[in-house]
Amino acid sequence: MILLTGATGKTGATAARALAGKGLKLRAIVRNVEKAKPLADAGVELIVGDMADDSVLTRAMAGVSKATLVLPNTEQQLGMELHFVDRAKALGVKHIVKLSSIEAEPGVKQEIPANHVKVEAHIRASGLAWTMIRPNFFMQNLLGNARTIKEQSKFFLPCGEGKTGMSDARDIGLAIAAVLSGSGHENKSYELTGPQALSFGQVADIFSEGLGRKVEYVNLPIADYRAALTKALGNNWHMNAVCELIGGIAEGGLNTTTDTFKQITGREPTSLAQFIRDHIAMYK
Repeated sequence: MILLTGATGKTGATAARALAGKGLKLRAIVRNVEKAKPLADAGVELIVGDMADDSVLTRAMAGVSKATLVLPNTEQQLGMELHFVDRAKALGVKHIVKLSSIEAEPGVKQEIPANHVKVEAHIRASGLAWTMIRPNFFMQNLLGNARTIKEQSKFFLPCGEGKTGMSDARDIGLAIAAVLSGSGHENKSYELTGPQALSFGQVADIFSEGLGRKVEYVNLPIADYRAALTKALGNNWHMNAVCELIGGIAEGGLNTTTDTFKQITGREPTSLAQFIRDHIAMYK
């Protein structure tokens, strides 16, 4: 039995579909039954409840050999992930596959990757088998710019000339599924990126070609970006964390690509041009 967390999100849902297609026994912790209906329809057993509830974890982990740790970036994430690992060890889970970050290196200053470092270390010290899935910036983040691209043919980010080897979250889900359904992935850390390291000026050029009109990247001052985020998110922790990550791109911290996705899955990673084609209705 494989236990899935985050299975209604973009990454986790892709992993769930791929694993269900292989006929594997799957269980998922979910909070929204309606949102999880496609999982149930695919044969995934649902445990409804909050991961912070020990009784939910006890029911969910019964008879489980492998589990994913795929949680959204929130103020509660660190504590919940550490506790999940402890309960997994106590309840007989053998292998944890954690969604981490390519930035999760010792000494990192940004809070989200620093928290990933702490959880990775806790997993390694637990004695459980582990696999760390460490993606780059997600192309899905650009869906947040769809309105201004549609209405103004512009998008606004404070990334300067920084480049990122951005990846499609669906690819990360496929990589997780490949690890869970395959062998030889124990105690390995996989850094996953898309096929190209792109500046956001180059991103604008790819949007221009895909949409058939000129799209412009506007390098927004970080103070203006922070003010806009404050209105949109209404959460200071989340706003600060996002600004830290975006600042890392501007400083060139994500300017890397790997061929790890192809090594794990046997297929090429999704290009930004393909991502735009797949989501064209959002931008036109």
